Amino acid sequence: MNKIVNMMRRLLFRSINQFMYPMKKSFITSFIMLVGAQIVLGQKEIFVANLANTDDANVWSLHNRNASYSDALYLDSQPGDGILMLNDLVFGNCTIELEIQGKDTPGRSFVGVAFHIENDSTFDAIYFRAFNFKNPDRNDHSVQYISHPEYPWHRLREESPGQYENTVSPVPNPVDWFKVKVEIEFPTVKVYVNDSDEPSLQVEQISERKKGGVGLWVGNNSEGGFKNLKVINY
Repeated sequence: MNKIVNMMRRLLFRSINQFMYPMKKSFITSFIMLVGAQIVLGQKEIFVANLANTDDANVWSLHNRNASYSDALYLDSQPGDGILMLNDLVFGNCTIELEIQGKDTPGRSFVGVAFHIENDSTFDAIYFRAFNFKNPDRNDHSVQYISHPEYPWHRLREESPGQYENTVSPVPNPVDWFKVKVEIEFPTVKVYVNDSDEPSLQVEQISERKKGGVGLWVGNNSEGGFKNLKVINY
């Protein structure tokens, strides 16, 4: 009797699954095309962004930049800071992974990632000055933490020299793509470059925000390239 019941259960489950699969597949495909892939593994939620769809205002908000996509996402150069934010997604403690490309042009390559975003002017961020990577006199200003609007880079450098910026290791070529991993476990932020086991920068967040949005950030008169953005939420 138990064998018959179990067989009927398996047949029923298979029938329901065959009926629902096309609907689930259609929904998942649409979600990935519009937003990205969202996967739950144990206690971790992994979000993989679709950077080819940043012109969709329902998914992304773009401030003070133009965005284009070919093999990667590119934000153009404009006076003032620019930011591309994911709408309606809130992250707390998380790991942000992506690849970034800057330029070897002094004062015109500030490229990074913003987190715990409240709006386009209130956020924390980690960014890189690629033009300093191999400059022996300036390489200790290669990676920077900021907390806008109250703590821009110049205030942090003046009040806490050397605390919120550092060299990067291993040192990338200034014009090459490089991997970035930002681990956020409030209030500690650790920044890793090119799969290094040692952080290039470790800081304590200044802001009291424990959660918020995630976005791609470029500084004054800077452009930048981005690809393979992934957020692992804890």
